Amino acid sequence: MSLQSVAQQMVAPGKGILAADESSGTIEKKFAKVGLTSTEESRRDYREMLFTSPGIGEYISGVILYDETIRQKADDGRTMVSIIESAGILPGIKVDQGTAAMDVSPEEKVTKGLDGLGDRLKEYAQLGAKFAKWRAVITIGNGLPTDGNILRNAQDLARYAMECQKAGVVPMVEPEVLMDGSHTLDQCVEASRRTLKILFDELTRLGVDITGTILKTNMMVPGKESGKKATPEEVAASTVQVFKDILPEGLPGQAFLSGGQGDVEATENLNAINKMGPFPWKLSFSYGRALQDSALKAWNGKKENVTVAQQVFLKRAKMNSLATLGTYTGEN
Repeated sequence: MSLQSVAQQMVAPGKGILAADESSGTIEKKFAKVGLTSTEESRRDYREMLFTSPGIGEYISGVILYDETIRQKADDGRTMVSIIESAGILPGIKVDQGTAAMDVSPEEKVTKGLDGLGDRLKEYAQLGAKFAKWRAVITIGNGLPTDGNILRNAQDLARYAMECQKAGVVPMVEPEVLMDGSHTLDQCVEASRRTLKILFDELTRLGVDITGTILKTNMMVPGKESGKKATPEEVAASTVQVFKDILPEGLPGQAFLSGGQGDVEATENLNAINKMGPFPWKLSFSYGRALQDSALKAWNGKKENVTVAQQVFLKRAKMNSLATLGTYTGEN
């Protein structure tokens, strides 16, 4: 498959991407919230429950996997990759190695993982990965984000994207302007605008093929500690304006991260955005928590809960599928 056909499949109308690429530390915290111990077996059972949900391919176009998961086999001996592919879904892989404080601005983060990336991508492609993901985080605060931090993260994202395309893997570039903080909606818009402008400048400068690239970024929302909630219409108007000003027409699509929004909130905001369409690019979702949290609670590590948990997961997937079309009308 060409990079372009994979990218188009990732943002197919009515579908989105399941982010199931939590690191071992992150999933341990998620499990602890529902009283579960994180072991290789419990992580495998949980993800197998999600991936084997009947009809998952109707709403999900791709799954981002963690290194451990792309190598795992299910209870019946099938690889996780083959289970995903059998549902008509594209397997993807998280390739960044987490964040570290930036030397010249320790309150800001840079992402690790460029060393040896080319070799890792070749192996992941052999294991079945059709796309990859690299997350950079941008912090809003007093005097933040700095131009230096935005530029460094954009350069690293562009280098990663170039390595992906060399390996025949579609890069999903994820600059996340964090919701953490007490910033206003306008401050989020300003930081996001700066970040996306520099990112696309760097992608172009390095010769990355935009038609074989997917963006994964945040919606325009006020900080979680601001005490303010923007309406779906306010989120949509701000987000669409930034995108119209900056996103190139050749970009196949953008899959929103949920970034700490509630399940229903993330769906309502996505729906409000798509109701403002049509756009030159598809606007879809790539949710982790906003697709999984209610299913994890329903499953709770018990085999007898698998069917109910899958139904809960599929309902969230369906609601977000409707939101990609702008036809979500509430939790019915």
